[in-house]
Amino acid sequence: MLFRNWKSNTMKKALLASCVVILIAFSVYFGLPLFLKTMGLHAHYQGQSFGLGDHKALIITTSRGVLGDTGKKTGVYASEMTVPYYEFLDAKMQVDVASIDGREIPIEPISLNWPVATPSDRRFLTDSDFQKKAKNSLKIDDVDFTRYDLIYMAGGWGAAYDLGTSEVLGRKISEAYSTKIILGSVCHGALGFLKAKDENGNPLVKGRRMTAVTDKQVKELGIEITPQHPERELRASGALFESETAFRDMFANHVVIDGTIVTGQNQNAGAETAQKMMDILNAKKTGHSIGKK
Repeated sequence: MLFRNWKSNTMKKALLASCVVILIAFSVYFGLPLFLKTMGLHAHYQGQSFGLGDHKALIITTSRGVLGDTGKKTGVYASEMTVPYYEFLDAKMQVDVASIDGREIPIEPISLNWPVATPSDRRFLTDSDFQKKAKNSLKIDDVDFTRYDLIYMAGGWGAAYDLGTSEVLGRKISEAYSTKIILGSVCHGALGFLKAKDENGNPLVKGRRMTAVTDKQVKELGIEITPQHPERELRASGALFESETAFRDMFANHVVIDGTIVTGQNQNAGAETAQKMMDILNAKKTGHSIGKK
């Protein structure tokens, strides 16, 4: 009898302990992403619905898949590619995907994992069409930028190695700007403007209000080995750099409109940047004007 009671009590305690562990795990699994979102990481942005079925968007990413000589995998930060892609796609636009060297786009591994993956990232993982585009991206050399209405450059650590040093990208962004195509970027994607020139042959970023990932965020994340840091490079090229800050800048967000160029501070700005770009396009289409932020 005593043995049976002891066994019964032990089983009850084990069952209770298991329930507590499951409850904690459940709370962490669902609670941590929500907590991070509340703090500002990939905070929800409520945009508007656009019908732009007769227009085209081009997304450009890095082709660099290794962080320096560390052997650590890197690439485009997933949400900086997926969030704008689906904003454009859901507006009925045709969306093409290109990279500096073409072929498969390297994606920062951690950016597709819990707890930082966004709904757009998870949508990408079940979207065979988008995955095909990412695995067989167009090479920018082979793309006529003037065929598009919107050109958007995604960031991620990989972009610090090739977007800001590509003569081809600089020349094609210059051409796109001169033909009034709406341009945008998020985070390290702004490096893609560095080689571009305006109609007078001056650096396109000179005297222009812009934002990108801050030196503070780069330092806080401990990735200072990359050759180009957007805030530093933009300031050195004459841009009027602006940003928001937080106790950790990965939770901050800022979007700037300067004419036909829209820049977003970091990974939190994908949706708003894409929305502002479409807002400008829609205003051109309808003949209305929009305000600046």
